[in-house]
Parts: sequence; C-alpha cells; structure tokens
Amino acid sequence: MARRSNIPVLPADASCCAPVTESVLAPGDAEEMSQLMAALGDPIRLRLFSLIAANGATCSCDLEGPLERSQPTISHHTRILAEAGLIDGVKQGRWTIWSVNSERLATVRRVLGGS
Repeated sequence: MARRSNIPVLPADASCCAPVTESVLAPGDAEEMSQLMAALGDPIRLRLFSLIAANGATCSCDLEGPLERSQPTISHHTRILAEAGLIDGVKQGRWTIWSVNSERLATVRRVLGGS
C-alpha cells in the first residue's frame, strides 16, 4: 500500500515553476530545471555564462582569452547554454554575439527562491 504524503505537488500544467522552497516540482518541471542546471553544472559553462551576463552582449571572439579555451571549445559550450535557453545568439559575419536570455534567467531565479 502506497503511503500518502501531505507534500503539495504542482500540477503538470502549472507554469514553470514555483520556488522549490514552497512546493515540490512536478515531474516535467523538474526535468526542465534539471536540464538548465546541468547546462550550468560545468565550470567552464558557468564562467562563460557569468562573462556574458556581466558584459551584456558579448562576441564569441572575446571569450577565448578570459576562458583560456579554443574557439571550438567555446562554440561547444555556448551551444549547450543556448540549447538550454540560457543564452541567445545573433550571427554577425563569422562571429556570434551572445546575450543572456533574461526570461530564462528569471525562471531559474524564481525556482531557486530568488526574486
């Protein structure tokens, strides 16, 4: 016999996501948030995200030096952050200008209990 819990669980159709400090994430919301957290879980990607967030719109050409990584490595990590919806890129010639997706960042903040 399954034990019933008094822990509130968000319905699957609730907009993502209430703070984890206030209610338990629905399975779909947990999946979505785990993908975001996995994208930020790599130290290079976290630094990359931090550089873009701190500098605003940032050319991929300006990321090699601070990260001490090659352009192919930078491209790999920006692709993962972009697929997670954390950054957006606009192609300008052979370079991409990256910026933080403010809506996605607001979701992460809200879920973690920030404002």
